[in-house]
Amino acid sequence: MKNKRIYFLGIGGIGMSALAQYFLSEGAAVYGYDLTPSPITKMLEEKGAVIHFDDNIQKIPQTLDFAIYTPAVPRSNAEFQYLLEKGILLYKRSQVLGSITERMPSIAVAGTHGKTTTTSMVSHLLSPQVHIVAFIGGIAKNFNDNLVLAPQPVMAVAEADEYDRSFLTLHPSVAIITAMDADHLDIYGTHENLIAAFQQFARQSKTVIVEENVASHIQHPNKRVYGVGSDADYQAYNITLSPNSATFDLRTPSGTLTDLQLHANGLYNVLNATAAVAALMEESHSNGPVHDNFTEGLIREKLNSFAGVKRRFDYIVDNKRVVFIDDYAHHPEEMHSFITAVRKIYPDKHITGIFQPHLYSRTRDFAQDFADVLAPLDQVILLPIYPAREQPIPGIDSEYLLSLIDNPHKIVLQKEELLPYLAAHPQEVLLTIGAGDIDRLVPEIGKMIAG
Repeated sequence: MKNKRIYFLGIGGIGMSALAQYFLSEGAAVYGYDLTPSPITKMLEEKGAVIHFDDNIQKIPQTLDFAIYTPAVPRSNAEFQYLLEKGILLYKRSQVLGSITERMPSIAVAGTHGKTTTTSMVSHLLSPQVHIVAFIGGIAKNFNDNLVLAPQPVMAVAEADEYDRSFLTLHPSVAIITAMDADHLDIYGTHENLIAAFQQFARQSKTVIVEENVASHIQHPNKRVYGVGSDADYQAYNITLSPNSATFDLRTPSGTLTDLQLHANGLYNVLNATAAVAALMEESHSNGPVHDNFTEGLIREKLNSFAGVKRRFDYIVDNKRVVFIDDYAHHPEEMHSFITAVRKIYPDKHITGIFQPHLYSRTRDFAQDFADVLAPLDQVILLPIYPAREQPIPGIDSEYLLSLIDNPHKIVLQKEELLPYLAAHPQEVLLTIGAGDIDRLVPEIGKMIAG
């Protein structure tokens, strides 16, 4: 890729930015557009990318080898139309990811929730013993990055995104499927169609590792099941959950690992760790890169040193006066897991949740589910819906969602109203929840309440 000139349409996205970093490391000249500046775009600029933040075709280089776009950018975007008219080779992000990962053995992690943490765990378990390239859908704290790139990688790890059927460009050696909840119905139409896409993804994989609650939906000659049930091929049991930690035993087809330590909250992270270990054990059977680099001692040390992912049960402030946790959860099932785990850790504390709904269509499709998940909080604060790629849907807004929440302590605030409100209403446990731009508010909130 040395001396190639590549343009990224939507360069600030978590998946796009990992690819941009990859091509920068390969010696390519990287250019791009995004809607707003962010810490990620700043990092890319520091590494040499040339980025602009207005939809302006005059800022697109005259000569390009190809362009990469994210489905989050609408086709009506002036720059997208310009690239089409100019005849520039246009690739979806997922196509490029598929092209990179097909060159070597790979582990791909799919699922409507849990995939970013599990991808980070797989990457941490492998690196640096195995030279990998890993594309992660979040900032893994062990690497402080969403890209892991060792010299001359011999194995790939990829987060496999189901949105827009993107994961169907991947053909991994081992696939993990963590969950198949109804989501992205703007793309799939029905839950059944979504499940069918996951089945196709499984068919494209040599081995598939599936969470026990969805295993019946996936047919594959080399299927392994993980979970807490006695029928699971990889079974987590003797689980003890504490604030910021968990211990468990793990029964595998080749033996039992006892007293594993994980510095993470919630049963779902024990399951994520189980899936990650299962993937490496299955891959090690192939006599590939993992074969000579995977021991019980390494599993134990790596799980114990896993630091988590930014915006996944991410403690921002934790002192005697107040706890502030940030989480990317944006689907009712994810939110239920997160809020339930928080309540178990802090059963006697007053818990306030600030939720920014993500997408009008998702809010419409799961309005009552969101309302039911949020209702058990002691106080609910809603921000306006983050539209991302969508146009507004009449009647679907945060006021509508608020009306469905069976909780007397609820309010809708504009983003600019949030900090003054929190300053006037001290909190015991505060949660920020959502996948939009709520993360931009997190540092300010943390600074204010910690002071």
